[in-house]
Amino acid sequence: MGSYPRAQVAALVDHTLLKPEATAADVEKLVAEAADLRVFSVCVSPTLVSAAARVRPAGLAVAAVAGFPSGKHLAEIKARESQLAVAAGAAEIDMVIDVGTALAGDLAATAAEVAAVRAAVPEATLKVIVESAALLEFGGEAVLGEVCRAVVGAGADFVKTSTGFHPSGGASARAVELMARAVGPGIGVKASGGIRTAEAAVTMLDAGATRLGLSGTRAVLDGLA
Repeated sequence: MGSYPRAQVAALVDHTLLKPEATAADVEKLVAEAADLRVFSVCVSPTLVSAAARVRPAGLAVAAVAGFPSGKHLAEIKARESQLAVAAGAAEIDMVIDVGTALAGDLAATAAEVAAVRAAVPEATLKVIVESAALLEFGGEAVLGEVCRAVVGAGADFVKTSTGFHPSGGASARAVELMARAVGPGIGVKASGGIRTAEAAVTMLDAGATRLGLSGTRAVLDGLA
């Protein structure tokens, strides 16, 4: 297992709060903690982007989700949601694909929804959530690779494992390895969903993750040297 200094890992973390009951006050606390931990960004729901942007210090990015958590939104809705989030202060968008469409083999439709979001927010970093655990469970390793390549072809800057809300599960080292291999160098791989310990975080980084989505960030970082 690799050895990663705390500061190096912190710089790869999206400090995340996506609970439905989250409030603006919760987000202000999230931003304060993110600044203290020196992470890369905070990741919040679209309705809370303005709250995060209002109090964020220089050097801390704001990310927002789109089509979250089911992905069962029309592409036009995901695109507009992303556009509004960027207008409110988000620099990154984590969009969820329609997993059922991908599992049905309609990768053209999957690519089209990603392309719609890409066109709507050309200046934003676009991370595409493929729900890797579900794709592996219901489709298999080849399908996961095909989906990752399709979304990258449509303009994704990152492929991301999970929302953390799907019953199939969150990130796994195997999924991260497959995703990194599928997209190759130059495209980011974000591991998220169920990463609660320093050991789990290091395992994901060893597997090829270049960004981590964490809600219990302090506990993970405190487990590192």
